[in-house]
Amino acid sequence: MKQALVDKLSRRDVVTAEEVRVLADLLDPPRRVPAGADIVTEHSRPNHSTLLMEGFAARYTTLGDGGRQITEISVPGDFIDLHSLLMKQMDHGVVALTDVVVANAPHAKLRTVTEEQPHLTRLLWLDTIIDAAIHRQWLAAMGRRSGLGHFAHLIAELYVRLQTVGRVEGLAFDLPLTQSVLGDALGLSAVHVNRLLSELRTDDVVTWSHGRVEILDWDRLVALAEFDPTYLRLHSEPV
Repeated sequence: MKQALVDKLSRRDVVTAEEVRVLADLLDPPRRVPAGADIVTEHSRPNHSTLLMEGFAARYTTLGDGGRQITEISVPGDFIDLHSLLMKQMDHGVVALTDVVVANAPHAKLRTVTEEQPHLTRLLWLDTIIDAAIHRQWLAAMGRRSGLGHFAHLIAELYVRLQTVGRVEGLAFDLPLTQSVLGDALGLSAVHVNRLLSELRTDDVVTWSHGRVEILDWDRLVALAEFDPTYLRLHSEPV
């Protein structure tokens, strides 16, 4: 159940057999959360961090008018709130975008890992640093990219992140998200998202049908997005 996490960490440095065992011991039995339910509630004080094993989730902030801004989409292998170990009170929530399977990592066990497993601690720390890098890219896209470039960047990023954990087939992957959810991630209306998707389809950049995305022209997608995956740190380098 930890395999997606191990796959992701292994792209950045060697994960030893002992560290794999520690990760397995760290996690409580998996549980299912239905689409639309909070996995982590805004302003809560969780006593565990949560590993997303299957499905898609999103960090979000609720605005005063009831609107929702999604600030990151999480994929299998992501610790959706590892930072809660030190943050204590959450300044955002995490919602299940699809039916998901998650496993809790009690903070007491995570503290023991930080004391007894320095290399694994650095790998998990790197994971939270990459979270911050993703947020910076989303901020730059929201503020400076065109709507089409922003949408293209989101597709390219999710493809690479899903490829890392073995959730793609060639240039195709499942992304069963509504246009309303995509609008909350892009800061656009669902109508605007539909127009952008139509443009990408018309230009033979991607197809998107019944929650299945296929990239038809990777180079064109990357050019539209100005996508540079450096921020995802997918090269192997000792930490």
